[in-house]
Amino acid sequence: MNWFMFALAGSVAQLIDGSMGMGFGLTSATLLLTLGATATLSSTAVHIAEIGTTLASGASHWKAGNVDKEILKKLAIPGGIGAFAGATFLSFIDLSVAKIFISTLLLFLGGLLLYRSVVKVPEQIAIAEVKNPRFISYLGLTGGFIDASGGGGWGPVVTPTLLASSVIEPRKIIGTVSMAEFIVALSATAGFLTNIWRLDINWAVVGGLALGGMVTAPFAALLAGKLPAKTLGILVAITIIVINSSRIMTA
Repeated sequence: MNWFMFALAGSVAQLIDGSMGMGFGLTSATLLLTLGATATLSSTAVHIAEIGTTLASGASHWKAGNVDKEILKKLAIPGGIGAFAGATFLSFIDLSVAKIFISTLLLFLGGLLLYRSVVKVPEQIAIAEVKNPRFISYLGLTGGFIDASGGGGWGPVVTPTLLASSVIEPRKIIGTVSMAEFIVALSATAGFLTNIWRLDINWAVVGGLALGGMVTAPFAALLAGKLPAKTLGILVAITIIVINSSRIMTA
C-alpha cells in the first residue's frame, strides 16, 4: 500500500481529534486496519506518531496551568505501566487472534465515543465522586493497557470517567490527561520496540501516519471549536462501529 494512503489516514484522524479533543488513536487505528495494516503495526504506528502530538499538547496545557501535578503522577505512571504491558501483550498474540481482539476493543470504544458524543457529562458536577484514593491509578493502568493493545482509547476511556467520577476542574482533567498521554504513548512505543524482533514493522506506515498527523495538526488546531463536534463524533463513532462489526463477523 502506498505510504500516501497512510499519511491521508493520519491527516483525517488528526482533523477529527482537533475538533473533538479525542479520537486520533481510535480513528487512525480503524483506518489503518481497513487499509490492510496488521493489528500490531497499526497500534505501533499510532503510538509513535502520538509521541510528538501528545508532547506538544501536554506542554501547552502545562504552560497554561491546566495540569494537576499530583494527579498526573497517579495517572501517568500506572498509565505507562499499563501501556507497556498492553504493547507486549499485543506483540505476543497470534496475528489472526490479534485482529479479532483489536476490532472487538475498537467496537467497544466506538460505542463509548457514541455515548460520549450523544450524552454530555456535566462539566461542573460529578455524577458520583469516587472516594477510593487508588481509583485514579487503577483508571490509568486500565486506560494505558486498553490504549496500547487497541491502538487507541486513552482519551475516550480516561477523560469522561474522571469528569463523571470526580470534582476536579474540567480544564485540569483535560490538561492532566493530555500530559499523561505522552507517557502512555512513550511507554507503548517502548513496549513495541522491545519486541521489535517479533514484529514485521512497515516503517512506511509509521512514517506516513506521523507525517499526515503532523502536517494536519496546525489546521486541526484552527478548526477546533468550529466544526460541529457532536455531529462529527456521532458520525465517526457509527463508522467505527460498522467497520469493526463487519470485520468481526467476517473473521
